[in-house]
Parts: sequence; structure tokens; C-alpha cells
Amino acid sequence: MSTPDASPPYDYDDQSSPTDIKAASKHHTQDGETYEDEDVEIGDNDPLLQGANFTTASNPRSVENDVFTEEAIYGQNVTWTSAYILIISRMIGAGIFATPGVVVQSAGSIGLSMCVWILGALVTAIGVVVNLEYGCMLPRSGGDKIYLEYTYRRPRFLISTIIAASAVLQASTANACIVFGEYFVYGLPIQPTAFARKSSAIGMLLAVAVMHSFFLKSGIFVQNILGWVKISMMLTMALTAIVVIVFGSGSQGDGTSQTLHTDKQPGWDAIWEGSNWGWEMMSLAFFKVNYAYSGIDNANNVLNEVKDPARMLKRVVPLSLITVCVLYMLVNAAFLLVIPLDELKRSGEMAAVLFFTRLFGKEIGGHILPLFIAVSVAGSVAVGVFSLSRLNQEIARQGFLPLLFASSHPRNAPLGGVIVIFVPTALLIFFLPSTDIFSFLLAVDGYSSQLFAIALACGLLWLRRIRPELHRPFKAWRSVVVVRILICIALIVAPFIPFQGKSKKYLGLWHGTYALVGIAM
Repeated sequence: MSTPDASPPYDYDDQSSPTDIKAASKHHTQDGETYEDEDVEIGDNDPLLQGANFTTASNPRSVENDVFTEEAIYGQNVTWTSAYILIISRMIGAGIFATPGVVVQSAGSIGLSMCVWILGALVTAIGVVVNLEYGCMLPRSGGDKIYLEYTYRRPRFLISTIIAASAVLQASTANACIVFGEYFVYGLPIQPTAFARKSSAIGMLLAVAVMHSFFLKSGIFVQNILGWVKISMMLTMALTAIVVIVFGSGSQGDGTSQTLHTDKQPGWDAIWEGSNWGWEMMSLAFFKVNYAYSGIDNANNVLNEVKDPARMLKRVVPLSLITVCVLYMLVNAAFLLVIPLDELKRSGEMAAVLFFTRLFGKEIGGHILPLFIAVSVAGSVAVGVFSLSRLNQEIARQGFLPLLFASSHPRNAPLGGVIVIFVPTALLIFFLPSTDIFSFLLAVDGYSSQLFAIALACGLLWLRRIRPELHRPFKAWRSVVVVRILICIALIVAPFIPFQGKSKKYLGLWHGTYALVGIAM
């Protein structure tokens, strides 16, 4: 698929110290002008700021350093297996359990719903190719932040400011916490009030924040275990559905059995009945599917904690994507075969509860198994906080967040970065209304991600033109990058196309409201 460029300008086996690297990049050129980096005294005796390499407006670091590998100040604790689980656990979480119902609601039919899931997998694979080239070329923690800063250096600090704002306002963690609250409270013998759901969601988020702020290695171990648990659960869901389909019956929870609708599956024409072929509705469905596939770039945020990051990305990321795609197709097929279409459309984010209830009855399927799903979603939140906290630290080290948030004190863990996630996420969960907020946030998050995706894809082609000498251990096909750009453009303009030629409402709002909120965030 790709070959390294001949005569790379950098020796990736060079074990130069950070001081040597800084000296080598004292002068750098951008847009035909030569700049000289300034030295700054950070205060090595301050325990709150130890190990931080800060960049501020008065101390601009050379972004050329990003082509060098760097070891995190808390060591390289992420193995390839942990990186695999880091990606899998981030992708398999709230999305696959909560989105099938809302996707079918937007798509309108079984056939179109499955097409949207397949399209989501293909678009994700295209995005993976772009991120692989960036990650192998710039093997530093920070992911999109590092890639965009390296590519778009003018206006100065614009990209860093946008990334900092989006890190504070991002809604993906809040989405997962909301789903956790829904399933956790549903599985308990209590009244499922809005306050109970929100309290459960914030309580889980607090537990994850404490774990990753004070117990670094234990947190990695726990999220690895949760990752294998959720993979096992999804396989069990798919296999159970196949068994039930073969025998055609499930449990009502009182010792009797009920005949499922699987013996009355619709024909080819019927599976497309009710399809919403308008691009505006298909794009809404895609944004929701996109949430389920989000997290494939999770390992890119922690490359400083991985040995041989470029090699890891080329092996682990494709394997993770294949694993998730296969599991998603099996689970969606199980949902569509076991749950009648009308019930699935009305299920909202509780589709998995309806699935288990029809298979095992109300006692097991309606109470016990939802708690297992809640634990699975908690694992997704854990790996999200783990990776995003590193990104927030990098932002703080550059001075775009208060320097206190760059601290790894007192337990050599990213406490400051975790706080940046916890506070706005908890506020978002607490103050936003419960009704339809999950579906709306999915659309907002999916739309804003397209803006970053098109910037990355266009930037990749621009870098090839102005920096052809950069060492690229992996190189994406140009045609694939162009397709990525075209898809992003289509999705970006979709919310502003009137529903069937006239303006209608989405969740009681103007149908393009989610796009405006996504742009603002």
C-alpha cells in the first residue's frame, strides 16, 4: 500500500536527547521566512510543572519537533494489546447499543438502515487511511491537534485555539454518560427518573476521573478487562440471536415461551419500504452511525506512551476496525431479525433492552443484562477519558488552557487533563433536558467531526506538495483522500438542504440547528 520515501531527512532510530532535538530545531522555516525559537525557564523545581514542555505566545516551540518520537513523562505503559483495547473499547460503547433504534428511525427501513451502517464502515476506513499517514509521519501524542497544527501554521495559534475550545466543549463523552445512566437506572428496581439517570451518569464519570487521575496503571488494567468483556458481550448477542432465529422462540420471563417475528421476515421489496431517500435524512442517519464508529483514532492520542508507534498504528488500527465492523454487522442483523421494525423505531437509545427482553424476558433481559451494558458503556467512557486527558495536557502545555492543567502531580497521572473533561461534561449532563438530547448531540458531534475531517484530508494533500521530503512510513492513496474530501463536503452541506424541497423541523427545531451548534462548538 505504501513505501517509505527515499533518503528520509530524519533518523527515527536516533536516540538524541530532548535538548539535542531542541538545538537541532532552533531555527525553522515557514512560508519562506526563518524563525528562531526562544528559550524559556519553566521552573524545574515546581512539582506542578515538572516534565512539561510549554509553548505560549511568548515561547513558540518549533512544530518541526513533531516528526520526532517522544516518551511520555509517565513512561511507555501502553502495549500493543492495550492499544488494541483502547481503540476497541472506545468504539464499542454507547454507540452500538444506543444508535440502532435512532438510525432506523432516520433511515425508515431495514434495507436503508443496513446500507447506512455499511457506508459508515467504508467512510471510517477511508478516514483511517488519512490518520495512518499522519500518525506515522508525526508520531506524537495529541492526534488531530498535532496534525492540524503542523499543517496549518497561519494564522498563528488559530488551530490551537480551535482545538482547545473543542476539547472543552466536546459532547462525545457526555453522550456515553447519558446512555450509561439510561441503562444503569433501567436495570435497577427504582423509578427511572431524569434525576436518577443524570446522577448515575455523573457518578460514573466521577469514578472514572478519580481512577485515571490517581491510579494510572490500575486504570489501564481495568479498561483492558472491560474491553474484553464488551467484545464477549457483543459476540454473545450475535450468537444468541442466531440460535433464537433457528428455533424461532424466546422467553416471556414467566417460564413460558413466545414466538418471535423471525419466521415472518419481509421479502426484498418489503425491506426497503418506508425508506427516507432524501440526502438530508440519510446524512442524519450517517451522523448517528458515525458516532458508533468514532474512536478509531483513539490510539493516536497516546503515541508517546507506545513503543514504536508507527509500526503499532499500521498493525493495530486496521485489525481494530475489522473487528468492530464484523461485530457491528452481526449485532445490527440480530436487532433487525429479533425486534419488529416499528418497535425498533420507537425504542430510541434503549434498543438493546428491547432486544434482551424479547429474548430472555423482563427479569433477565429487562434488569440484569442492561446492567452489563451499562458496565460496557462505562468502559468506553474510561478509554475516552484516558486518551482525551492526554490531549488536554498537550493543549495546556502550549498555554491555551491554564498551565495548572498540564500538571501530572501528585500521582504522575494527567489529573489536570481529566479535570478539563469532567467539569464541562458533568455540567452538560446536568443542565441539558433529557428528552431527545441524545439524538441531538449525536447529530451535533457527527457534524462537527466532518469539519475536522475535511481539514485533515485537505491538509494531507497540501503537506505532500510543500513538504515532499518528510519521512512517511505509510502513504495513503491520493484517490482515497479525494473521496474523503468529497464525502465531507456532501455531509457538511446536507443540513442546509430543505426537507423534500421545503423547510421542516427536526426534534422540534429548524432542521439545520444541529449543524449551527456543531459549527459553534
